[in-house]
Amino acid sequence: MKKLIVTGSGGLIGSEVVAYFAKSGWKVIGIDNNMRADFFGPSGDTTWNIKRLSEELNLFESYNVDIRDREKIASFIKETKPDAIVHAAAQPSHDLAASRPYDDFDVNAVGTLNMLEGTRKYSNETPFVHLSTNKVYGDAPNNLNLEEQRTRWDYADQEYYNGIKETFSIDQSKHSLFGASKVAADVMVQEYGRYFDMPTCCLRGGCLTGPNHSGVELHGFLSYLIKCNIIGKKYTIFGYKGKQVRDNIHSYDVASFIDFFISSPRVAQVYNLGGGRENSVSILEAFELISSITGKEMVYEYSESNRIGDHICYISDLSKMKNHYPGWEITKDLNTVFHEIHNSWLERINL
Repeated sequence: MKKLIVTGSGGLIGSEVVAYFAKSGWKVIGIDNNMRADFFGPSGDTTWNIKRLSEELNLFESYNVDIRDREKIASFIKETKPDAIVHAAAQPSHDLAASRPYDDFDVNAVGTLNMLEGTRKYSNETPFVHLSTNKVYGDAPNNLNLEEQRTRWDYADQEYYNGIKETFSIDQSKHSLFGASKVAADVMVQEYGRYFDMPTCCLRGGCLTGPNHSGVELHGFLSYLIKCNIIGKKYTIFGYKGKQVRDNIHSYDVASFIDFFISSPRVAQVYNLGGGRENSVSILEAFELISSITGKEMVYEYSESNRIGDHICYISDLSKMKNHYPGWEITKDLNTVFHEIHNSWLERINL
């Protein structure tokens, strides 16, 4: 039986990967010490998700291991001898990184290095999938020619109609401390691939979303927005007139691509991972869509101050992914994504 290690197994992507591979007959070993609760408080707690996975999946085992613990991670990989590794654990917030820079860098950069070195020493032919972020590009996408439309910002130049390619520069821009720590991890994953000829890839995610997201104001755009609408909580728009755009990809489609990569791995690859133009939405458009589902008007306030390093418009160009893995495709459209998140919140908050 094949074995898969998943770090951050209680998080959105980690839990989706756990379920996807366990249902496919893999033995899945999850690593999660619930740092999300430490970062975001009770609303960020993921123990409910670990409990759910443990109850539903016979092939899942969960371990409370801190990826910052270098020796423990190395011995864990040595003893497990995995056939693949998906590294999804991270500190995911711009704002939090500024107030806790050491924790942010230790989790995102050093934790990734610990995982890579343990893999190199004890399992160096194992495909290693790293969940990176589009924030490695910093705020450079904001320097593109943009046009303001009624409900969104969009790229003015045809060259970028399908979105940002992997060749876009990650240098000479403001990333936020979170973005910088993820750049360090991203480049290190590439370097271990090139230098040691290891099968690694970085998935530079846009808005990764889905029904199992513990969305909070500092992280989890759609999940948090939809929760606010359901419970009538005031949502704060931070700058850009609420017309800032993100492309959203369901966690299932992320897990599906990871499966494609593990089945036919490449060395030191980078992929921009998102929903593409068809699954893109602005905050104002998201308000309209969730209101059409719940029948509730969105309660919100507007702040002129945008978040540092925030993107005005970001859409992932998926052409490289589809070229390397032509069998992969987006299966969950935006309407489906909204309905699934909505239904999940209704169950969790007992409405």
